[in-house]
Order: sequence, then structure tokens, then C-alpha cells
Amino acid sequence: MEHLVRRTGIVDRQKAQELLRKEGYGNLYLWSDPPETFYDWHTHPFDEVRFVLDGEILIGTEEGEVLLRPGDLLVVPAGTRHWAKVGPKGVSYLCGTKLTEP
Repeated sequence: MEHLVRRTGIVDRQKAQELLRKEGYGNLYLWSDPPETFYDWHTHPFDEVRFVLDGEILIGTEEGEVLLRPGDLLVVPAGTRHWAKVGPKGVSYLCGTKLTEP
């Protein structure tokens, strides 16, 4: 699971958005969850990117678990079963999807 994570060190929202756009991600939006929020097993029909700006979130897949902290970027491939557990202080992160060519 760790191979899907990049530790960028970027915690500024604008810089994070610039990086994601440069890498072909769009439909970017800021998402925040309160402490201890849990999302049960689910999938998405698209590659989903999460770029943590504040707080922590634990993501689990059938491969294992990874704790994301500020500056961490995770791409969950389309169709990958995963769950998420927010840390004790809540979390804020950018979400987006890979843009496709027309």
C-alpha cells in the first residue's frame, strides 16, 4: 500500500492544487471530516487522488493500511476496495480525479 503514497511535504492548498493539475488531475475540491469519521469498504469507478493538508487519515485496502499525514498524496486506483478512518483531530484534504482526453 505504501507504494501508492507520495510524501510531498506540501501543505499549502494552492501549491497542492498546482501540483495535482500539473499531473493531470481535475475536479478538485476540498473535503473535511470530523474526528474519528469512518467510511466502510467501498470502491470508486475512477482513480481517486487524496492530498492531505491537515490532520490524519488511515486508509485500508486488501493490501494493507497506510496513515496519511499533511503533505501526503495517495492515488486509489479505480475499482480498489478501500476504507478510511479519520484521526483524532479530523482531516482536510483535496480530492480529485484524473482528467481524460476527449
